Amino acid sequence: MQRLPHFVKTDRLVVRLWVVEDAEDLNRAQAESRYHLVPWMPWASIPPLNLTDRKAQILQFTDEWEHGRDAILGVFREQEIVGGIGLHRRVGSGGLEIGYWTHVNHVRKGYGAEAAEGLTTAAFQVPEVDHIEIHHDRANKPSSGIPRKLGYLLTAKKTRKTQTPSESGVQYTWKMTKDAWQGRD
Repeated sequence: MQRLPHFVKTDRLVVRLWVVEDAEDLNRAQAESRYHLVPWMPWASIPPLNLTDRKAQILQFTDEWEHGRDAILGVFREQEIVGGIGLHRRVGSGGLEIGYWTHVNHVRKGYGAEAAEGLTTAAFQVPEVDHIEIHHDRANKPSSGIPRKLGYLLTAKKTRKTQTPSESGVQYTWKMTKDAWQGRD
């Protein structure tokens, strides 16, 4: 399998693989955003990692990417973490799932959509990738704005067990094909 994109530059952002030097800043960003993320992200309710474990996690992210698996990336604006985004190989052959979170101080500024747009474009440069999905709970209205803004199509509504306090138990799946993405205005 070809490696997934590990660096994308957009008008305002740099999206890149996390490096161990980001560990302290990543811990701080997630701690500052914890209560903002807990309603939607199961990992946000887990106690924060200590610095040694965070560095080990970042090295694991790098190893995943180097071996052609997932790409877990930071989203930065002028060296400041504005969130995280990932490409995950968990939706079947030819597909990727984009997952994302935004730092509480940077919501409603369009950074999530900008990062997802840049990463969608980059991911479709990988020959084996023919579609990308975004999944979120129906109740997570801010998350639904990103695929809608980017022109992804809502293709499924599936009942599933809730994992966080605010979830409705209905997962929305949005999909974009390579042909549709390349045929945009």
